[in-house]
Amino acid sequence: MSVDSQFVHKVWNDQELSKMTGKDIPFPMLTDSSGAIGEMYGVYDEEAGVNTRGRFLIDPDGVIQGFEVLSPPVGRNVAETLRQIKAFQLVRKTGGAEVCPSGWQPGKTTLKPSPELVSNVWKEWKVSEAFED
Repeated sequence: MSVDSQFVHKVWNDQELSKMTGKDIPFPMLTDSSGAIGEMYGVYDEEAGVNTRGRFLIDPDGVIQGFEVLSPPVGRNVAETLRQIKAFQLVRKTGGAEVCPSGWQPGKTTLKPSPELVSNVWKEWKVSEAFED
């Protein structure tokens, strides 16, 4: 979502993104022409008339589970966003019986919260595992 119009979004997709990725953007791009939504999330720069780059992970109940706001010179990491979405989905699916440590990837070790886990995470999870291919 940005303050750009749907026409600017189309040009960006057709002239930039599709040439970089070889396909169209796989989700709808939304317009926040007034900046009202950006203002609600604290990312609208009224002086510049733009929303600061950010992403907000919102669960099916409408609760923000994660967010990241970056200044324009640094791009976001789509792979990390997808990893976090999968982690939040797993935690939701298990009702919190499993949680995902830093760098967790689908199919890798999760943690099972309990009093016994306190000060024993190192026994259950190896940091190197999260960064393996």
